[in-house]
Amino acid sequence: MIPYQDVRALALEAGLDDVGISRASAVEGVAERYREWLAMGYHGEMDYLARNFDKRMDPRLLVPGAKTVISGLLSYNLPPKYLLTTPPKVSRYALLRDYHKLLKSRLFTLLNRLRAQYGAVEGRPFVDSAPFLDRYWAVLGGLGWIGKNGLLISPRWGSFVFIGALVVTLEVEPREGAMPARCGKCTRCLDACPTKALLQPALLDARRCISYLTIEKKSPLTEGERALLDGWAYGCDVCQMVCPWNRRAARSGLEREVLIDRGLLDAYAQGKADLPPDSPMRRANPARLRELLGGGREGLEGITLPARER
Repeated sequence: MIPYQDVRALALEAGLDDVGISRASAVEGVAERYREWLAMGYHGEMDYLARNFDKRMDPRLLVPGAKTVISGLLSYNLPPKYLLTTPPKVSRYALLRDYHKLLKSRLFTLLNRLRAQYGAVEGRPFVDSAPFLDRYWAVLGGLGWIGKNGLLISPRWGSFVFIGALVVTLEVEPREGAMPARCGKCTRCLDACPTKALLQPALLDARRCISYLTIEKKSPLTEGERALLDGWAYGCDVCQMVCPWNRRAARSGLEREVLIDRGLLDAYAQGKADLPPDSPMRRANPARLRELLGGGREGLEGITLPARER
């Protein structure tokens, strides 16, 4: 069995900010709650979340012979000077190069270093693009806890973190053990959510979530949904911005990966510029995104939500 500290050192050298290691096994204590969440329709149009249920509950079905899940964090807690927090507002992760590429490249580097150090190692990186419960494995690996906003909170890095994992056939000493939740009686995220999408601690109705409405929802927005946007054009960070753990969180080292600023978005909204090829904002419907960027300063947050949509 490979020592935990040896693999941790390789992971940090590969550019990850933190790493947790768990035994690859069937997920415990999640399946029933996940089925109930799907049955309530809280996933909205994200049909992919209902597919490959068995694989989602056991990473060994995704990587034959898997023995270890190496969870990695990469902070995107950028300094305030980069943030677009006045309408039209943009989630801070979207200011950077596509996180799939940022994180997956580091996980591939780690895999190559494991192979160089230990010989034939099979593995597969996962970054929010496969039926894999990244937050579950991050918690099991001791990287943090699930906050009342439903996100992983790291005591050092806060919740502005990208989560990825490398599932490998190498047997590594685990450091398992969920960290006790440290939210206490705080309900700032629940209270601050503009759309009350957080129905209770860690229970999200994505259909009311601004991030879902501006990024994931493919069908046209209703007038009621538009009224929920609160000046956000792409994503929403409110439930993280109010979290006390993010006030003390370490800063991201990804400043050189920032691609988006206000000037570029203004030009894009006017049809005078395009988004960079590696921008995650390319996921959005271009016509809708231009509309929301162009209309953000007129105060979408001031629209009154019709009673039937509240």
